[in-house]
Amino acid sequence: MFLIQAHKDLDQLNALVEQLRDDDFLVYVNLDRKCALEPRAVHPFARQVKRRVDVHWGTFSQVQAVLNSLEQIVAEVPEFDKVIFLSAQDFPLLSNARLKEALAAHAGHELLDTVAIGAGPGEWAAGFRYQYFHRGEGPPLARLACRVANRAMRAVGVARRLPGGMRPYGGSSWWALSQACVRDILARVARDPSLVRFFRRCACPDEMFFQTLVMNSPFSGRVLGQNFRYVQWPEHGARNPKILDEGDFERIAASTAHFCRKIDSAASAALVPRLQALRAG
Repeated sequence: MFLIQAHKDLDQLNALVEQLRDDDFLVYVNLDRKCALEPRAVHPFARQVKRRVDVHWGTFSQVQAVLNSLEQIVAEVPEFDKVIFLSAQDFPLLSNARLKEALAAHAGHELLDTVAIGAGPGEWAAGFRYQYFHRGEGPPLARLACRVANRAMRAVGVARRLPGGMRPYGGSSWWALSQACVRDILARVARDPSLVRFFRRCACPDEMFFQTLVMNSPFSGRVLGQNFRYVQWPEHGARNPKILDEGDFERIAASTAHFCRKIDSAASAALVPRLQALRAG
């Protein structure tokens, strides 16, 4: 089961769906509601998520789009092994047959890139993302109120804490989670509205929400700590991963990744044929 989040480039999206077209796979596509992609032009093999939202980087809208998708998947598909969450800018590096074998080898694991958030050794120093209020969208007065509240909190040494005493975790937005784990997440969200309320005021909650819920659940022992994605970050730091090009091919081919990202139809034009040959080899 694949869930693809798409914001642009219909041809690239449809090419990805075509590559994943297989009798043993189902593909769901969630179109950003504000994007210009025409739903009727999406590859007919793909099922489309009905409850679309306007997705804005760094806000809870990214998480809400995924939750809406998972709710529909669970309602429509009685049984599935895993939901593999992809961006439309991902590219599969394994043939469908080899991908099935790779996923079967990790049938008992949650493929989730995760690290504890904190100031200790080996931890991710991203506590500011949840300890203070963040509002990336909304009226100016509401954003101003957040800034005023944060200044007051810092002045008196107060910080927000996760509901239920959970320990915070973070990592990549892209993962593969089992049906049981997905159902557990949805049940907890439905049972405890404070989870959504809290994460609505976090910065980049898509890189915290699923990690935190899974690592504070009975499924934590199943987490492999690996999502099998090849991603290259610029050397001097950047908000977004590098757009891959032909010069990255050898490193991609030498990796153990199932998918690579980010692919751009123009900038990656020379790379894509080599990846297609790698996948077919």
